[in-house]
Amino acid sequence: MALPVISVLSTQKKKKPSLVLTLSSAGLLIGVGSAAFWLLTQGKLFSRDLPVGANIIPQDALFAVSLTTDASQWQKLRSFGTKESQGELDKYLVELRDRFLTNNGYDFQKDISPWVGNEVTIAILAPDMKKGAPKSVASDEVATKEQSMVMVLPIKNPQSAISILAQPKMLFGGKLVDRTYQGIAIKQTEEQIGEHFSAAVLDQRFLVITDNPKATERAIDAYKNKTTLATTGGFADNFPKIANYQPFAQFYVNVPIAAKIAATSPNRPLPAQVLAQLQNNQGLAGTITLESEGIRLKGVSWLNPNSQRTLAVENNAGNMQNRLPAETLMMLSGGNLKRLWGDYVLTSHSNPLSPIPPETLRSGVKSLSNNELDLDRDLLSWMGGEFSISVMPSIEKERYKEDFRAAFVFMVQASDRPLAEASIKRLDDIMKNQYQFQIKPETIADKPAVNWIAPYGTLTATHGWLDNDVAFLIMGAPVTNKIVPRPNNTLASSFPFQKTLPSDPNPTNGQFFLDVERTVKNFPLPTLFSNQETVLEATRSIGITSAVSDSRSNRYDIFIELKKGDKPAPLPSPT
Repeated sequence: MALPVISVLSTQKKKKPSLVLTLSSAGLLIGVGSAAFWLLTQGKLFSRDLPVGANIIPQDALFAVSLTTDASQWQKLRSFGTKESQGELDKYLVELRDRFLTNNGYDFQKDISPWVGNEVTIAILAPDMKKGAPKSVASDEVATKEQSMVMVLPIKNPQSAISILAQPKMLFGGKLVDRTYQGIAIKQTEEQIGEHFSAAVLDQRFLVITDNPKATERAIDAYKNKTTLATTGGFADNFPKIANYQPFAQFYVNVPIAAKIAATSPNRPLPAQVLAQLQNNQGLAGTITLESEGIRLKGVSWLNPNSQRTLAVENNAGNMQNRLPAETLMMLSGGNLKRLWGDYVLTSHSNPLSPIPPETLRSGVKSLSNNELDLDRDLLSWMGGEFSISVMPSIEKERYKEDFRAAFVFMVQASDRPLAEASIKRLDDIMKNQYQFQIKPETIADKPAVNWIAPYGTLTATHGWLDNDVAFLIMGAPVTNKIVPRPNNTLASSFPFQKTLPSDPNPTNGQFFLDVERTVKNFPLPTLFSNQETVLEATRSIGITSAVSDSRSNRYDIFIELKKGDKPAPLPSPT
């Protein structure tokens, strides 16, 4: 269907008309490209492991996304969710179809489907500093307008393209201009609002459309000089790691270019130190596929080939789910909390975009302990093993039911148990002397534990030790007897966990699981985005598995299990 070609553009239309490749112009250019199509004889095949157009889009593209044109895949997407979520998606798709196709006199099945390939790629190019673009931007809006767009449409049937597009549809009085650049013919239109859209045929198989004549030249230069995404450092090596047959979508984010643009923002600029660290990273890419039970995303990130930084290949997670009960609502685990903290500090120090600045956490620990505990020295220094943060529902039905509805459970394998025990003892003293908590030791299933009882007699927290030097801290509802001794029905053996959590990559350095359906049903959640309730009602669970592939790259696998709705009816006919 045509919607994949333009759905990404619609969200940008209100803020930056220059970025939006409207179908009124794109359609016109597709039509007038008929002369160039006579040159199409036999094309060169490009690796299916890379997005279409990867050998055309310039290396300095800020973002690129390839979307399927297979109508059956979009039909499959529409089959997920509840009646409400299906209705919201259909409303959005119809709006895009009518705005960009129907209102401009085009029908996808008649005018585009006969010749277009299985996917199309849309890329956003950053301002070209080499050709006089401003080196600094005064506002986010100006930065956005300086960006340009390139759309690559593969041609699977040249003869159909020639016959169908022989007569251009002259919409809105567009004026056509012919020009040549580097021996390649270009059809260019000047819209009434002053925009210039261009169309050209490259490699005898690709129709390239841009919203800026300079962007067309940049694409041609990149193609001829082999300075495209396909030759970007690490791109061709890492993208095949996440390749899949007939994906629904693929995307790529140029991290250093994105960081540079963020650094010029007057609202929340990135500090020079953070920018320097982000320059070590090169790309973030992903492949999205539709499965029978939901949506899967395979992702990969990699370092800049010129960076001196390397990754520690340490995949030691994957055991904590065997210590948690099956009723656990959420679990986040990792292989080395101390190392994770160090990496976080490296890129988050003085970074206004960090969710929680490291300085805030450090000062918070000092404040709560009256400067008796240091986060790095007294706590994180001995947390060098696997850890997990989880949420469990309350199991008490009497006294504690009204106090806490859930428990926060933290587990970590100590890399230095004597230091850990000394730090925990100091923490007990702080809770007793500064906050007047009762510190009450007890034994649970032959394991020592300590309860923190608030001044009003409410059990607030429990900490202790499990096997293999694993320390635990429970805050909220008293669920100690659910983890001590180790449960028979574990989270790892539960059906939702096994169904949702990706089994690859394996071994892993981190996992995340969230039972969305049960969480939403039992706990109110803060509103983070529009239509949140509709989206959550359509989702059953989310699972993420990550691993360090090698010293230069990380792998991720995400699965979102969705509810299945009624068979979707055909979209309303255009009016």
